[in-house]
Amino acid sequence: MLSQLEATAKNTQSDLVKLRIEHWKTDGATKRQSLSNVDSVQRNLQGALPEIIAQLRSAPESVPATFKLYRNLDALYDVLGSVVEATGAFGSKDDLQSLSNDLNSFEAIRRQLGQRIDTLATAKESEITRLRTALKTAQAQVPATPPKKIVVDDTEPAKKPAPKKKTVPKSTTTNKPAAGQAPTDPPQPQSKPQ
Repeated sequence: MLSQLEATAKNTQSDLVKLRIEHWKTDGATKRQSLSNVDSVQRNLQGALPEIIAQLRSAPESVPATFKLYRNLDALYDVLGSVVEATGAFGSKDDLQSLSNDLNSFEAIRRQLGQRIDTLATAKESEITRLRTALKTAQAQVPATPPKKIVVDDTEPAKKPAPKKKTVPKSTTTNKPAAGQAPTDPPQPQSKPQ
């Protein structure tokens, strides 16, 4: 459908270029309005439409992107329709036939897009309904009692002071010889074990 739309847009552009509105036998206001409409259609076909088609190609299941293209085609159809009317009244039969074919192609694509939006919207609605049902089922299976809470106290307890060791007093007495006894040699220091 998008390829068909691109082909129709290309044909319409070439058909609009062939129009010789300045040669129409009508007043200047009608010519200016027709030229303005042709300019508007050409800007849309060259700028907005390719961008919207690219967005839809990158997300083909997107309802917003599809609807955006539909709205653009709807506006394009209306403006091109007024150009076709003016061409029928003041232009050549060949120009009228070419533009009428383009307009009919846009109308067919617009109808296809409308059906696509309906199909996508129905599918999305079904998916939402299914997901809501699944959510309600999952919520019903959640236990009503709250889970047990386990409190973890990770603060360190205060340390108790280590018990003090009792010290044994050293004897400060030295061996003094008793009265009348000869002094003995001083004791030799003991060697420390290694």
